[in-house]
Amino acid sequence: MLSRAALLSGQNSKVLVALCRTTASSATNNAAASAQSSAPTFQRPVRQEPGKVRHGFIPEEWFQAFYSKTGVTGPYTFAFTLSTYLLSKEIYVLEHEYYTGLSLLVMWIYGIKKLGPKLAGYLDKSVDDYEKEWNSSRVEQKEAYETQVKDEEKAQWSVEGQTLLIQAKRENVALQLEANYRERLLNAYQAVKNRLDFQVEKTNAERRIAQKNLVEYVVARVKSSITADQEKQNINKCIADLALLAKA
Repeated sequence: MLSRAALLSGQNSKVLVALCRTTASSATNNAAASAQSSAPTFQRPVRQEPGKVRHGFIPEEWFQAFYSKTGVTGPYTFAFTLSTYLLSKEIYVLEHEYYTGLSLLVMWIYGIKKLGPKLAGYLDKSVDDYEKEWNSSRVEQKEAYETQVKDEEKAQWSVEGQTLLIQAKRENVALQLEANYRERLLNAYQAVKNRLDFQVEKTNAERRIAQKNLVEYVVARVKSSITADQEKQNINKCIADLALLAKA
């Protein structure tokens, strides 16, 4: 676990250094190209986990390199053969430093087994908190941008609603104008009709008065033309006619 934390910190530092060098070189060599291009070329560094290891410090890739040539037991056979060769040829002498190192190895393994998980958990938690602090501002800014996008969409929707409302108001005004126009036409029709009716009534009244005057004039002339003898004769004739009718 300690090796993973060390490898993680080392890899992150290497990645940041390489990224800084790459950015600096690209900024100096491709200034014109970057000025013409509007797309951002910066890539946010991503957290990388260390590779798998065996026995606490031997990379997994070393074993995989032996598997294709010597099989599964190849790495262990190579380590045993190399150790035997070094010890038999006294290239590596087992003096007091060897036993001191062996004691330190035992203490180191014991410390890793007992304190390693707690220390690794503490370091992982520190790394996670550090990463969370860095990502919190980005997440908040992203949420703010998403909120702005939603507000903009809502504003666009409101503008579309205002367009429909203005169109409805225009149609309402057109209907009001049409109603007012029809009302004025009706008023003009009523006014013309009233005048025509007045002329008709006036003509009829004049005709009745003329007819009445004519009748009265004719009756007066007839009455004035009848004498007393003619009136007496008419009365007698009427009485005779009534007597005949009574007998019948």
